[in-house]
Amino acid sequence: MLVVLLSALLHVSWNVLVRNSTDKFSSTLAVVLGAGLLAVPLLVWLPLPSVPSYPYILASGLIHVVYFSLVAASYRGAELSLAYPLMRGAAPALAALTALLWLGESPATMGWLGITFICGGVLSLAWGAWKTSPTHAGAVVLALVNAGIVASYTVIDGHGARLSDHAPAYTGWTFVLTALLMAAAQGVKRGRSALAAVGPIWRTALVGGACTLLAYGMVLWAMTHAPIAVVAALRESSIVFAALIGVVFLKERISRLRWLAIGLVCAGAVCIKIS
Repeated sequence: MLVVLLSALLHVSWNVLVRNSTDKFSSTLAVVLGAGLLAVPLLVWLPLPSVPSYPYILASGLIHVVYFSLVAASYRGAELSLAYPLMRGAAPALAALTALLWLGESPATMGWLGITFICGGVLSLAWGAWKTSPTHAGAVVLALVNAGIVASYTVIDGHGARLSDHAPAYTGWTFVLTALLMAAAQGVKRGRSALAAVGPIWRTALVGGACTLLAYGMVLWAMTHAPIAVVAALRESSIVFAALIGVVFLKERISRLRWLAIGLVCAGAVCIKIS
């Protein structure tokens, strides 16, 4: 549980970096490339994943390109407090349903209650943000589509990490492949200017890349020790960290509805802990 909570904090950290940047696509590409570069020296010391996990690594790399692209697109049209809860809030329920139908994996009753609380809390946060700051409908649609993407790679990687027999190695190869595919996709779309734009923001690449690499590595390790649906739901406690960062560092005001939503997320975490 502590590993997943730390992962949630790291995850929201790189999302804040992307959202606060002037060029969302360049910052997202920088984070992905940073994660891939940092993973390379680690792979020298790690064993190769088991062969049965190779198709999952390939599928994960492809779907992560779509995920990171939608993250950048969503933040271009919506605030962090709206897009982030939508992307992350709907994902646990979808991941739980997918894990149930595909893997036959179902959490205990308290686990389902925790998942319900967390989903309700993060979606309430999104509703509150929508009421106070309406934004373009297109960005909301992109964020909701990305929730489905998150659910897909969560189940794919949860199962793939188990088949790999070594979650850190699986994570490293996934990020290296994602970086290569993302660089190729952006190169085709934007030309050499895509990679040239990353140079001046190398700090974002290193910090954001380290955050996303560590965050996802921790989550995949947790999924080898606990049900995928439960880990996926608990990871969305990053919404709470996002709210606290907004209050303490960005001097944002949080309404009563938002505090209630944060309480639901915390209650969900407790339910998952005792399930």
